[in-house]
Amino acid sequence: MDRQTASATFPSAAAAVADARRFVRKVLADWGMDEVSDDAILATSELATNAIAYAGTSFEVICRLEDAEVEIEVRDRHPTRGIEMPGVTASSGRGLPSIATLADSWGVSYDRRTKGVWFRLPRPGAEQGHEDELADRPPAGRDSEDAATADAESTAPAEAGRPAEVAAGADGATADRPVPHTTAPSPNGTGALRERRLRERAAHVPEGDPAADAVRAVDARVAGEGAGEVPADGARLLRSPAAVESMQDGVAAVREMLGAEGAAILLTERDGRFIMGASSGTAAEMPLGELSVAGLAPAVRAGSPWVAADAADPIALALRARSVTAAPLESQGRLTGLLVAASAAPDRFTETDGIRTGRLAEELSLSLEKARVGELERSWRGWLSFVAEASDLLAGTLDQERTMALVAQLVVPRLATWCAVYTDADAEPARLAYVWHADENRADGLRALLDQAGPAPAMDVPGPWHGFADAPEDVRAAAGDTAADQVYAFPLIARGRRTGTILIGRPAGDRFARSAIELAEELSRRAALAVDNARLFSAQTAMSSALQRSLLPPAIPEIPGLEVAVVYEPAGEGSEVGGDFYDVFGSGPGDGGPALDDVASGRWRFAIGDVCGTGPEAAAVTGLARHALRILAAEDMSVPDVLGRLNRLILGEGERGRLLTLLHGEITARRARDGVTIRLTSAGHPPPLILDPQGDVRDAATSQPLLGVFDDVDFHTDTVELRRGEVLLCVTDGVTERRSGGRLLGDGNGLERLLAGCTGLSAGAVAARIQRAVRDFGPEPSNDDVALIVLRAS
Repeated sequence: MDRQTASATFPSAAAAVADARRFVRKVLADWGMDEVSDDAILATSELATNAIAYAGTSFEVICRLEDAEVEIEVRDRHPTRGIEMPGVTASSGRGLPSIATLADSWGVSYDRRTKGVWFRLPRPGAEQGHEDELADRPPAGRDSEDAATADAESTAPAEAGRPAEVAAGADGATADRPVPHTTAPSPNGTGALRERRLRERAAHVPEGDPAADAVRAVDARVAGEGAGEVPADGARLLRSPAAVESMQDGVAAVREMLGAEGAAILLTERDGRFIMGASSGTAAEMPLGELSVAGLAPAVRAGSPWVAADAADPIALALRARSVTAAPLESQGRLTGLLVAASAAPDRFTETDGIRTGRLAEELSLSLEKARVGELERSWRGWLSFVAEASDLLAGTLDQERTMALVAQLVVPRLATWCAVYTDADAEPARLAYVWHADENRADGLRALLDQAGPAPAMDVPGPWHGFADAPEDVRAAAGDTAADQVYAFPLIARGRRTGTILIGRPAGDRFARSAIELAEELSRRAALAVDNARLFSAQTAMSSALQRSLLPPAIPEIPGLEVAVVYEPAGEGSEVGGDFYDVFGSGPGDGGPALDDVASGRWRFAIGDVCGTGPEAAAVTGLARHALRILAAEDMSVPDVLGRLNRLILGEGERGRLLTLLHGEITARRARDGVTIRLTSAGHPPPLILDPQGDVRDAATSQPLLGVFDDVDFHTDTVELRRGEVLLCVTDGVTERRSGGRLLGDGNGLERLLAGCTGLSAGAVAARIQRAVRDFGPEPSNDDVALIVLRAS
């Protein structure tokens, strides 16, 4: 047996959904299964999104190829958290009916540590009858322009029966009580087959189980629908080129077969009215008025062809004919339209003509149903692609304002004419954050109307909103027709917390299709998670900024005869807390000398250090080191004694302690004011460099043990006489270890050559040039903090 397996693990992050899709696409391409790639990627996207949104853990994607069938499983780390089933246990989890539609079979498996949802896809053509099965699949998504609701019979198994089966399991176990294995075959077969499966399923569900009522309710609804009583939506057929071509061929065939002066195909709408599908001859471009199924003869509604010999027949009246023969177009017992031949002469058609028309109508019904299913499939795939692409876009930003703007622009104009996004903040009223209208000339009026319409609705479930009625009359008048728009509200709820509300609107005469509302609801759930992620990221960034400000020195003192320039760049997007730090401050009094910040004391300290790692843990050691340096200097401890005491403090932190490299020195002004004297110690830190006015570069200190490793270390100082025009450069390894491919900036005395090119520059210019060189050295952003101090004797 030919079997292959590939797997990958992804973190619980929005961006991981796109990574999972790329992984599945590559695996299927390697296996030569490109035919099922689109379905597999869409299904994987839904399951990965569910794993992140509901389980909240990392997840694994496992691909298995066995013979001509692909099985893909998305397994999360939350085995005890049951799957939310739409219409049975929750209003969320709507990706699962989509999986039922996409897959040949699917199910849920549990073990003690993980839970997995899997689905199987056969290679097209590998299974006999695949096209027949596809023709009966219920659509998971529908065209937003479709003002009609979906076929109730086709959606029933996907929305109620299938989740009930998975939620209850074969032995009646609930989703909270794990079952070893649960399988849900995708819907296929005819309406009779679907009805039989529902009844078999209900017969095996134990009495009293919550799923039983759902299964039997669907069974009753399917069984109770009479043939021909619920018309199908004909407008969809007009969007299918294949259906339009079939209808044109049909009217031409019936005219030729009966020698009729005119022919037409009338399509039924959901409300029972007829619309013109195709016509020719005298029936071309005839207005049908209010012609509907209810006005037809009983024989027509029973599904039989008929002949009308006079102009009193409703169809003859609509087509301005004296006699007609017509036959119903049916699909799965539902009236989808009529095939009509018309004549200006009375008694033109015979019963035989009616029978012949009926046979042609039967053939035409098959081709139209195939075209209808193809159009449903196209629309359904389009919606799934839209949701997947929207998820990618929402995952691509962590800026809250940009996320809300993106949500509004995804909605308009595909789902609604306009969209408004409100945000909720703790202990504050909802704020109108963003407004977007398809007609930008109406955007200002819409915003003014929303501002005066009162607070955003505090809703837990989507529903209509009528807040415009609360706006003042003059504001409503200024907004024009917009004030009469129909509006739906969708709450933004993520992690059990309300983050805002989305309002979408359409003109009063353009009612919302159920498919548009369902898609907007799905989009609102994903938008809520994206907005909440952006909110959390903004809060984390603000907290990091506040922490970093507390760790950086408040100001750099002015030192006579010395120019001082510093640079600090933390690694990581939006993070300002790192393991690198610097400080320059006045030293303590000595021998009864002046106060700490008295410039006449002639002594200052500087330090530059690098804690192993980044983030909050490294920041804790950074704070300890910087504050300890100032406190110990105030006690007039020498530089070696300060490093010895700090070393013991870090070792005393135990497992919380981090390794620390530190360059610490004391600056003393020279009496002749021709430079400064610096006594410094380098504890495992990159050695400082001195640049003289002639362009020569040399090391300024010897390396000693880093802090946090050895106890009872004796440190010593190196003395540097920094004369006028000379520059002392101190950097962290974020500078010397800046990477470009396999090269480091410090390789081959790279930093020395870079400093040598700074001859004659001020301290600020030297710092800026090195900072720019670090940024430009590699194409990718630096993954390490960067800090440097430049001292230039003047």
